[in-house]
Amino acid sequence: MTILDIVTLPHELLRMKTEPVTQFGDELQQLIDDMIETMREAPGVGLAAPQIGRSLRLAVVETLPDYDEQGEEIEGTRDLYVIANPEVVWTSRQEVAGIEGCLSIPGYLGEVFRPEEIRIKAQDRYGRSFKLRLHDWDARIFLHEIDHLNGVLYIDRLTSKENFWTEEEYVAMMEEERGSEVAK
Repeated sequence: MTILDIVTLPHELLRMKTEPVTQFGDELQQLIDDMIETMREAPGVGLAAPQIGRSLRLAVVETLPDYDEQGEEIEGTRDLYVIANPEVVWTSRQEVAGIEGCLSIPGYLGEVFRPEEIRIKAQDRYGRSFKLRLHDWDARIFLHEIDHLNGVLYIDRLTSKENFWTEEEYVAMMEEERGSEVAK
């Protein structure tokens, strides 16, 4: 497997709608394996084909793990998905704000409203169709990656222009918030 280069803004492919996956042969399987390795090495929880310079409706997503009482990751609690040609078929009316970052916009975070629950249909790495119902953080990750396939970035969906920070600014803001909560 190969660690692939992740393209960053202002790379034009990040703003383009991608082409459907039509061939599910060995070349695609290698690309998927490389994308998974690249995502994990970055580290990230999702990676879309445009982020590695490919105009394909393809992304990989790995859900967050569960943790035990000591705060240690419980092995085997992450789910890995390959989504080819995904479509969002339903979204809840209820939206929630959450903080997002992106491997193609390194060093920054922003607050984005996303539906709390979604349903998607897609194809797996072998072209087999499947459907998923996703909630909360998992829904957010999938929507973020599907946006990439349509040339949309999380910075296009910020709750406001003021809710965009460098990672350092965000950490300082959270520390300040915690400090004021402790003082109460």
